[in-house]
Amino acid sequence: MSGFTGQRWWIVGASSGLGRELARLMAHEGAEVIASARSREALETLAAEEPRMTAQPLDVTDSESIAQVAEAVGLPDGVIYAAGAYEPMSARAWRPGVAEAIAEVNFTGALTVLSHVVPGMAARGAGRVVLIGSLAGFRGLPGAIGYGASKAALMHLAENLRADLAGSGVVVQRVNPGFIRTRLTAKNSFAMPQIMEPEDAARRTLAAIRAGRFSTSFPAPFAWAFTLGRFLPLPLFHALFRGSGAKSSQEDRT
Repeated sequence: MSGFTGQRWWIVGASSGLGRELARLMAHEGAEVIASARSREALETLAAEEPRMTAQPLDVTDSESIAQVAEAVGLPDGVIYAAGAYEPMSARAWRPGVAEAIAEVNFTGALTVLSHVVPGMAARGAGRVVLIGSLAGFRGLPGAIGYGASKAALMHLAENLRADLAGSGVVVQRVNPGFIRTRLTAKNSFAMPQIMEPEDAARRTLAAIRAGRFSTSFPAPFAWAFTLGRFLPLPLFHALFRGSGAKSSQEDRT
């Protein structure tokens, strides 16, 4: 896939960060982009700048909202699930409802969105599903209650889809970035190695989509600690990150 001209892509989570930059870049490359997120104002501002973009606000935690927008969108050529929620939180400072809210956005919302798209793609015999995972989804990390598990579930879902849709004409991909400079990572109080700007992360994501690989993780060499770290004994893997996340939130320090 060298370009996106003439294709219709539905990007969920397009109001800020990586999703916003993906929407902009894909529109610049000729795609018709349907941009969805909860913030109507942010989407409409973005769509006003991009003639190939349409704003379709939705709340990924509201199944009725998703169903209404999915009906309006119809069957796109591709869908990118980039919606994300994050709060740094350790098990010692676990707050009721926080992990559940993160999981609703990062994982359950993806299930609901894809339930309206994947069967139609399979019946058509063509389509592309791209799920934005995270390096944090490869193994359990300190200070990531809710976030790490929900991203791991999303990444596992990509593997389920790849197995079920093999030979159907529907391509499934997952992209697992490291730290991206956004309002979410601004909540962290620890050093974030090789933190990327959203524009850089979006360019890398589009390159991964074009390459067609099932799973792409970046940036190297930071990503190697996670992809290769899967084969380390868990205590040794945790030792690599000792002190980096378990005390990353204000709640943990008070």
